[in-house]
Amino acid sequence: MRVAVITGASSGFGAAIAEELASSGVTVMLAGRNPERTEAVAAGIRDAGGQAKTWLGDLSDPARCQELVEAAIESYNRVDILVNSAGIIFRATAEETTNQQWRSTMAVNVDATFFTSRAVIPFMREQGGGAIINIASDWGLVGGEQAVAYCASKGAVVLMTKAMALDHAREGIRVNAICPGDCDTPMLDDEAVQRGADPTESRREAAEESPVGRIGTPEEVAQLVAYVSSEKAGYITGAAIPIDGGNTAG
Repeated sequence: MRVAVITGASSGFGAAIAEELASSGVTVMLAGRNPERTEAVAAGIRDAGGQAKTWLGDLSDPARCQELVEAAIESYNRVDILVNSAGIIFRATAEETTNQQWRSTMAVNVDATFFTSRAVIPFMREQGGGAIINIASDWGLVGGEQAVAYCASKGAVVLMTKAMALDHAREGIRVNAICPGDCDTPMLDDEAVQRGADPTESRREAAEESPVGRIGTPEEVAQLVAYVSSEKAGYITGAAIPIDGGNTAG
């Protein structure tokens, strides 16, 4: 039995990743802050024949990150895959970004990724290995306008990923980052609203600007996560893999 812990699992990438992993026989623990949405994702997985549990909490608190990992160990006695998918974005320049927006972005996007990874590493080492997948962004590889806190946070996730990969490669723990571009998620619509734009028009513009002429799907990101976390990707660690329709190609 393989066990995965997925944060931000109540919607978007996290929900799609949980569903994809569960469909391949992985037992999943879904971490989220919204009880109704998180349980709805878990119920859908169970209805499809998969194994899923939920855990509710605010992972910007280091103690809660530790509790999440310990809850998974208590339930299943192992964690083979950790997917750090929880994330937020504020569309603002440096001048426009408030102290609270900056701190909230770092707490959710960077701190939660670090503290949850730190908590799971000793258990993965003891069991002989595991895979940590951090959901970063193509804006962790290149800059983006009116998103300074988000870009900074996702850049930090990319370098954190590489550093942890080097530290733990000989322990059988692989650490990689997935860097999506614009995808069909609630966050994309929220970004549009923050900018005072119409979400439908914003999606159309993003598709037109993409080299492939469309935006991505959470399912495509989930399929990449499933591969990178599998034994088939055993030689991949320390990578920051774009899945962005070519946005960062040139």
